[in-house]
Amino acid sequence: MLIVMSGLPATGKSAIADALASAVDGIVLSVDPIESALLTSGVDAAQPTGIAAYAVAAAIAETNLRLARTVIIDAVNGVGEAKTWWIDLARREDVRLLVVETVCSDEALHRRRLAERQRSLAIGEPSWETVAIRRDEWVAWPFAPLTLDAVEPLADNLARVVAAVEASRMPPDKETPEGTPSP
Repeated sequence: MLIVMSGLPATGKSAIADALASAVDGIVLSVDPIESALLTSGVDAAQPTGIAAYAVAAAIAETNLRLARTVIIDAVNGVGEAKTWWIDLARREDVRLLVVETVCSDEALHRRRLAERQRSLAIGEPSWETVAIRRDEWVAWPFAPLTLDAVEPLADNLARVVAAVEASRMPPDKETPEGTPSP
């Protein structure tokens, strides 16, 4: 199974991805630390390290999907190309795709979460202005993702994702689980 986290920075993607990996025995491939590792290993910052990080995550995901592992992608995935990348990977590997989109409906909380982030990555943290630009450039998924709001407790959001994972592992019936594309 391929689970793709998607959402603006500081909306809880990583916290949910990490907790979900423990709950479903999955592996997390987080694009930001991969990009940070590229930069700290000497790749020039003028190079397209963001795209390279997505490519590295996709290659590792593909290998692990072939090993029947549950893979959780942790990335913004705000543009159409990123979304298509994961949809195509799930199709190629013939695995179920679950998309989890995180939001933060409380702007003050979102700003606070962004300001308080301390991840110690070489890529640094985006400004609120950068997040606003990403929000304006956001491309919708071609199907309805499972949407989680960061104003809700992490445990509640995690329970919703775990329920969706369990539902998607059931034999197909007339209903498509929330957050998954129709067959």
